[in-house]
Amino acid sequence: MTDLSPYQDTATIQRVLHTARTIAVVGLSSNQLRASFFVGYYLQRHGYRVIPVNPRETEILGQQSYPSLREVPVPVDVVNVFRAPDALPGIAREAVEIQAGALWCQFGVVNAEGARIAEDGGLDVIVDRCLKIEHARYLGRMHWLGFNTRRVTSVRSGLQ
Repeated sequence: MTDLSPYQDTATIQRVLHTARTIAVVGLSSNQLRASFFVGYYLQRHGYRVIPVNPRETEILGQQSYPSLREVPVPVDVVNVFRAPDALPGIAREAVEIQAGALWCQFGVVNAEGARIAEDGGLDVIVDRCLKIEHARYLGRMHWLGFNTRRVTSVRSGLQ
């Protein structure tokens, strides 16, 4: 996949961010040092319902973890993928099967077949973009730790 521009459309990204409420994070880790954990935590803090999909975990971020998308008992607006690119076609098929609204592939998760499966299934597809970074970019909530402090300053609290 050489041209990612069809899967990085700013209007699509903004529409997905503004309409999504429930995000299933495939590959969400309970390890707080992993990017998937930080993104999931950030999304929860910003009002999204985060559903972990990880067969090796029973609970992450205070939510029950499911072994696959097929076992998630509620409608999913976005499937956010933190897995190796070769896993994407199977994940895309499951996302189409559960009628998710969008397939969002994090940085480095690029697989042409997976993107095509999701697109042919009617899903919005975003590839090689971080959901947290795009949320911060378009909804104005960027902060050095990824949290909205509701304060504009160059001085860190407690530091002089």
